[in-house]
Order: sequence, then structure tokens, then C-alpha cells
Amino acid sequence: MAPSRALRATGAVAAVAVTAAGATLAVRGHRPAAPAPPAAPAVTTIQVRTMDLTDERTVPGTLGFGPARVVKGPGTGVITHLPETGRKTIRGRELYRVDDQPVIVIYGDTPLFRPLNKPGLSGRDVLEVRQNLTALGYPARSLHPEVADAGLLAAIKRWRGEDDLPGSGIAPGGVVVLPGPSRVSEVRAQAGDPAEGPVLAVTATGAVVSVPMSPADVATVRTGTAVTVIAPSGTAAPAKVTAIGRAVTGGEGGEAAKVDVTVTPDTPISAYDAAAVQVRITTLVRKGVLAVPVGALVALAEGGYALQRPDGSLIAAATGVFSGGLVQVSGPGITDGLTVVSTP
Repeated sequence: MAPSRALRATGAVAAVAVTAAGATLAVRGHRPAAPAPPAAPAVTTIQVRTMDLTDERTVPGTLGFGPARVVKGPGTGVITHLPETGRKTIRGRELYRVDDQPVIVIYGDTPLFRPLNKPGLSGRDVLEVRQNLTALGYPARSLHPEVADAGLLAAIKRWRGEDDLPGSGIAPGGVVVLPGPSRVSEVRAQAGDPAEGPVLAVTATGAVVSVPMSPADVATVRTGTAVTVIAPSGTAAPAKVTAIGRAVTGGEGGEAAKVDVTVTPDTPISAYDAAAVQVRITTLVRKGVLAVPVGALVALAEGGYALQRPDGSLIAAATGVFSGGLVQVSGPGITDGLTVVSTP
């Protein structure tokens, strides 16, 4: 081999060797650094405060007109006229007709079971009729309002005469007693049917929400409790608990026990006669207690909790109820205004 070529080959090998060595050094000198330890959670300082803790929960409900009450016919005669569905009842006015004679509405809770057409009759039905006559503008005052007397019979006659009603007394077949202002929800008979059995059904005049609740949840509400009804559109309407059922349903075969709670909106929920809604219930859990955000609690290795001062020292804390991200705390040294550390 010519000397010049040998030198060139040797130089090439040397260059390759140097390059390889450099590559090895480069690899060894650029190993990835160890991962950084996770950052400590951000903390802030807050103050222990005295406050009322509330509990808020949302439960499903059904908007409607409540349970229906069936109105039955007097048992004799033929139905000759019926109201339309949706019509509202009026005290002292016709609801339907039998043998072309009006069946009149009065309000109360005692069905009429006998004619009231002679003095001396006594009972709740007499008192009920007297109260209705007073409401209609035909008062018949008496020291014994539950006893029929001449004044009551005269008031009945005057009412029927001025309203062009047949007869001078009140008989069960000519009057239907409803619990209060009602709405015809269903007509079950037809003109020409015998006036016996179910004729129609009525409900309350205003829409209400039926809410099935667990017995434990029912214990946290009472009649008059303010709630919020959320319509399918998302509109929120203020409402109140107006009735709490006394019967528990379910509870067998794995079915949850429920109590029916009635909620009445303060104002009608427009555009809906019936709908599935949500009911938001806020109840007072504890009044005037010391509380902090849950993030202020420090779990101790030996069990229990503590609060941490800004200087790092700990104060043992007994916990009470948890509500809405807050927790009731108590213990020696825990006072209103105490500054402690908390995570956001």
C-alpha cells in the first residue's frame, strides 16, 4: 500500500474512534434528571366562625293537582247535565244536574245524610249548613249553632228562594259536600246515565307537588318549611310544605320506605298542569356553632382531627355535623375568630 493511502486510512480510523468516544461521553453526560417531588398542596389561612349550618338536598317530585276525590250520584234519577273538565266549583252553585234539578256545592267535611227541614235536628251537618249559609250571605245566628231552629230554616228558605232553587229545605240528593274550592279533574258519567256510582272527580284548584321522602328526611321538615320547586325549564319557584303524610309506603322486598309530602308553590307554575320537577329543600342543621371549611381539618395518625395554627402548632378538634363543605368544630382553645390553616 502506498504510504499516503495508509496515512489516510489510519487518520480515518482515528477520526471514527474519536467520534465514537465522543458519542459515548455525550450519552453518559446527558442522563435524564430524577423526577421532582410533588408540590405541597396550596394552603391559605381562614378564621373559625360562628354560623348556622344548613343542609341542602334536591329530591324528585311530581307536579299535579293532588289526589282526586270521587263524587258519587245520589242513587236515584237520571243525570241530565255535567260540567266540563277543568271547571272550578263555587259554593252555592250547581255542579251537575239530576232529573234536570241542580246538585249544589257546599263546603265542609260531613256529608249530608238526612233532610234538614224541621227544627230540633242536631249534629255536625246542621252546623256545616249554618256555616255555609253565613258564607253565602244568609246568616242564621244561634247560641246552639249545631241545632236546627226556626232561624236556620228561614235562612235556608230565603237562600233557595232568592237563588231560584226548588224546595224550601236541604236534602242529601240535592247537595254535594266538598272539602273546599275544587277543580273538576275527570267526568266519569254521561248525560242519560243513572245517577248512581261515580259521576265525576275533583281535585284542589291549585297545582301542588307530591314529593315521596324517606322517613329520616321527613323528620327534618314541617308544615310551612320553605322550599324551591325547579320546573323542567329550569325556572325556580318558591313554595312551602303544606302537608305531611301520616302513612309510610314501601319498605318491603328491598323497596325504600317513603312518606308523601305535599308542597304548594307560592304562585302557579305557568305552562304546566303536570310535570316531573325537582324540589330543593334547605333545612337548619345546627344554629350558632363554630365551623370551618372541611379543608382545615388535619387527620391525626393516632385518630381524630386537629386544626393547625399558622405557626404549625396543632389544636385538637372534635367534629360535629358536616354540611355544604363546612364542618362543626369544638374543643379547648377553639374560639370564634381563631386563625387556622386550610387547603382551598
